[in-house]
Amino acid sequence: MSGDGEWRQELDEQQLEDVRGLLLAVREADGRPEAEPEGPLPGEFDGGEHLVACVEGDVVGYVHLDTTGDSFGHQVAELFVHPAHRNRGYGAKLLQAVDERAAIGFRIWAHGDHPAARQLAVRTGLERKRELLILHADVEGADWPEPRLRDGVSLRTFVPGQDEDAVIGVNALAFDWHPEQGALTADDLRADEGRSWFDADGFFLAEQDGEVIGFHWTKVHEATPGRFDGERVGEVYVVGVAPAAQGGGLGRALTLAGLRYLASRGLRQIILYVEGDNAPALAVYTKLGFARHETDVQYGR
Repeated sequence: MSGDGEWRQELDEQQLEDVRGLLLAVREADGRPEAEPEGPLPGEFDGGEHLVACVEGDVVGYVHLDTTGDSFGHQVAELFVHPAHRNRGYGAKLLQAVDERAAIGFRIWAHGDHPAARQLAVRTGLERKRELLILHADVEGADWPEPRLRDGVSLRTFVPGQDEDAVIGVNALAFDWHPEQGALTADDLRADEGRSWFDADGFFLAEQDGEVIGFHWTKVHEATPGRFDGERVGEVYVVGVAPAAQGGGLGRALTLAGLRYLASRGLRQIILYVEGDNAPALAVYTKLGFARHETDVQYGR
């Protein structure tokens, strides 16, 4: 490979458009990532370092390395090969570049648990370190009753410019165990408020005595060819409850509030992400009609 071939902390305007074009081609083929034709790249590509790989002027691959790392200190990489240039060894070369650049203990995503990624991981001595399950439910026929709140607890929606710190406070307590979510900051939340998918009306807060004790942040994904029947799909994006407020069904109530809201928007399908080893959450979501749909895998040494 030739061309850029150098790790960069920032992409210039041309490189940004080159990477966007590659990500859009990958999305067309694989259904992800959620790159848009205009505007910033998805938030997971902010910061860190970038590697753009070119061959004879064609962009054949892209790597993003989160050098800050997740909540446990693992640097995390995302690696993409253009669909028109696959099965030519570029993925192996890009993975080698990550191996040489990233800190010991890095992780790399394989979205959809693709067989080619699995084979490459085996050949290079990487092991499955984490499974992130994507669960799916059809709205039609779902029985999602109105949420029931214990005495003294009320629901309202998020107010931009007012509630960021309160939500982040709950999030930090609720997800101190989570590699990504636990690292969310108020600035990250404010940045998401500027993204096209952000919807304050679908961001529910539970309050008691004037204090936020839990939240359910929903999301709507635009239609992607070849994924979810090419339809828009809702997501139970994040449900967080402060440890002191757990129990008594608050998490279920918040989940139901978001599910009913997404259904009211005319969406026919809803998804959510859950850790593969989170048995209690899997049991709750299974009772709400969700079933396993896809698996994302993190590999590492």
